[in-house]
Amino acid sequence: MSNFYLKVQHIEKLCLFQLSWGKGQQLNVTIPYPQNITIFYQDWQRSYLNYYKNYKAQSVRGRIADSGVLATPPTDWHGKLVQAEAKFLLEFHKWLRCGELYEIRMALANVAVEKEKIEPSSQFPEVTNLFVTCNTIDLERFPWESWEIGTEFALSSGKVRIVRTPINIHQGFAQKNHRLTRKVRVLAILGDETGLDFQAEKEAMRQFKNIIDVKFVGLQSEASIPDLKTKIKEALTSESGWDILFFAGHSNENNITGGEISIAKNATLSISEIAPFLSIAIKRGLQFAIFNSCNGLNIANSLIDLGLSQVAVMREPVHNAVAGEFLLHFLQALAEFKDVHEALLLSSQYLKTEKNLTYPSAYLIPSLFRHPEAPLFKVEPFGIKQRLQKIIPARKEAIALTALLLISLQISIQNHLLGHRLWVQALYRQLTGKFYQQEVPPVLLIKIDDESIKKSKGKISNPRPMNREYIASLVNQLTDRNAKIIGIDFVLDRHQPANDKILAQAIKKGVNTSPNPTWFIFAGEESNAGVWQTVIPDIASSNWSLDGEIEILLCHNVQRRPCYLTLLPSSGNNSKPFPFAGILALSHQLQSFIDYSRKDSKNNFQIPQPKLDSQSNFWQQLNNYLNQNKQNTLENNILNSPRSRLQPITYYSAIIAQTWLHPIIDFSIPPNQIYESVPAWKLLEQDSKNLPLANLQKQVVIIAPGGYDEAGMSMDKEDNFDVPPALDFWRLQQGNNSKIIPGGEVHAYMVHHFLTQRLVIPIPDVWILGIAVLMGKYLYFLLRKHPRYRWQWLMLLSLLTVVYGIISLEIYISSLAILLPCFLPSATVWTYFTSAFLRRKNHE
Repeated sequence: MSNFYLKVQHIEKLCLFQLSWGKGQQLNVTIPYPQNITIFYQDWQRSYLNYYKNYKAQSVRGRIADSGVLATPPTDWHGKLVQAEAKFLLEFHKWLRCGELYEIRMALANVAVEKEKIEPSSQFPEVTNLFVTCNTIDLERFPWESWEIGTEFALSSGKVRIVRTPINIHQGFAQKNHRLTRKVRVLAILGDETGLDFQAEKEAMRQFKNIIDVKFVGLQSEASIPDLKTKIKEALTSESGWDILFFAGHSNENNITGGEISIAKNATLSISEIAPFLSIAIKRGLQFAIFNSCNGLNIANSLIDLGLSQVAVMREPVHNAVAGEFLLHFLQALAEFKDVHEALLLSSQYLKTEKNLTYPSAYLIPSLFRHPEAPLFKVEPFGIKQRLQKIIPARKEAIALTALLLISLQISIQNHLLGHRLWVQALYRQLTGKFYQQEVPPVLLIKIDDESIKKSKGKISNPRPMNREYIASLVNQLTDRNAKIIGIDFVLDRHQPANDKILAQAIKKGVNTSPNPTWFIFAGEESNAGVWQTVIPDIASSNWSLDGEIEILLCHNVQRRPCYLTLLPSSGNNSKPFPFAGILALSHQLQSFIDYSRKDSKNNFQIPQPKLDSQSNFWQQLNNYLNQNKQNTLENNILNSPRSRLQPITYYSAIIAQTWLHPIIDFSIPPNQIYESVPAWKLLEQDSKNLPLANLQKQVVIIAPGGYDEAGMSMDKEDNFDVPPALDFWRLQQGNNSKIIPGGEVHAYMVHHFLTQRLVIPIPDVWILGIAVLMGKYLYFLLRKHPRYRWQWLMLLSLLTVVYGIISLEIYISSLAILLPCFLPSATVWTYFTSAFLRRKNHE
């Protein structure tokens, strides 16, 4: 919004026009003052007073002196007034459109035209304010608001708004422009009602009680004049303060006292008398005054001089009916959240277009005086409905938000962003050194890799299916070292007649070890036909071994990249098999509890152990025990963790192809904190004693494919997955350029997460997007309302973005283990901000 300042000085027979704006720009023009303007004004004023003096009896809000002329026959004062108005405005506008003032008019129009080109249909139309100051009261009486500057340059009306300001202002404007998030407090002083009727004003204020709280002060039948003055003083200086001061009644000009108002018959108050009380009211929040009374020029100048931000007055006597109509439409505009200047213009326009036949020339009377530094007063939306209307997006905004919403619901985009977010999280861990340091990684991974196949001395001619005798040799090596938990990540559902017995003997040997039998967990998978495929009975029995689902949940439509943790069923009675990693973790926890109870004789709990002569399902034995000893066994076992189980919201979100709140595999943790890796061929060597197997009894052992091409159930590379960006970050630092991750390593990560309860919950982008939209909208309105601080807002938003990013990174690695999305929410906020920022920048 641009402000221009026009000072008009009448000096003898000349008028000096001084226009200033911007950064010191100014124009000075001196033109003759045509005396016939004064004559035409006086003729118009005489016709105006006579018309309204005779309109439905005398009810003009001012003292009109009797001319002392003898009674004359009835005169058509309406016709005379219309003619006088036309002559006066013609001469007045002719003077303002003289050639000497062309440069001033052009300077005003140029700015308005540029704004109109930039924002032809803006939601926030730009206007140019022209502050007019006159050095004489005779010049002030002229209707400067009727100067239609834009018509000469084909400019839309209303682009240049004329407001008045006094020539002398002693009190600087220091009051802050408080946004009203409540009803407007109005002090209404009702003055001398002689020949008047304030019923229209009272009804108008009651009609808009939804936006204003009004207190009426006036002379009561039993009160005295001194009591009334005291009452007015106390009301003005009320501790709670006022937003608007309203006066209705008779008033008049007085150069010495700054104007006066009639508060009762034969009782007046001058502005100078109540100036101290008005100053207190201004300090306590008074921002706007409206005097619905006559001859208010002195009053307006005095109040602005006191430091009040804006005052609306009637420059001439005003008819009682006109005053009521004006206030009604003024309040209606305020209720529509227009500022007081626009409200005054709309009310005047109504009098001109709708009521000019009934109330001719009335539209020329209202004027707004304003302190040059004061923002315009307006009522802000404060109800729920109004707040919702501010939030509801415009058409283009709705299209953009719908696009963002659809993007946030695209699972492929979510997973793509997730992969890069974990890469940033890995980098942040390295920079800050925030790792979960463990003495011993919880998993020992025995990898049958290409080198192991080559060194198998012909035992592995075809890796699919893997040679059972080779697996047996690995089992023997591990059980000889007292491994307590062994997971075999091969689905042993097909017979190898020559080798099944060898593997069965090795497994039974481990189970038969006393007093610490080895627990075996076998891989299982559901076939396309819905049949559960797991270890055949010739190798191991379900009465003394366990099996688990080896399914790995991949990122949707993002290559074959592992993303999400395979969760436990939502209920302990669910027939769906438990995940392979979950069974391994639970077995490790139970074994740890067995070791603890042996050391403490007071807690010698009989946790079921695998026995070759068992006649019941081993998993059912464990499940029954856990259900019967919930208070005595490990309280934090994975079965008691809500995050370990599939939650309803995650389950039902799948209906709309989402994975809401599904824990992710945290590849931002370095692999050396997850597992120790030993190639199978090294375990079988003569000098295998030098391998890092000292902590074998404290670890979960997984025998798994190590990345050879044939790994898989039915096709090559089925068990080889694309390496996630975060894991690739750690591998590159170790000189490992492999672009695949075998399924065994994924299971190792999941075992770690179950054991440490490190289950990171990702908050869906679409959830945070709603908050981002509200924040972006709020910043958008702030920037549009306070454009001068846009660079400060830019720096603040940049800082907040960085702070939010750091907070989200910290929350991720904290015990909360929550992933707050960054990219899409930040992009949403910045989209709003950039839109407002660039628009303001282009207008400079």
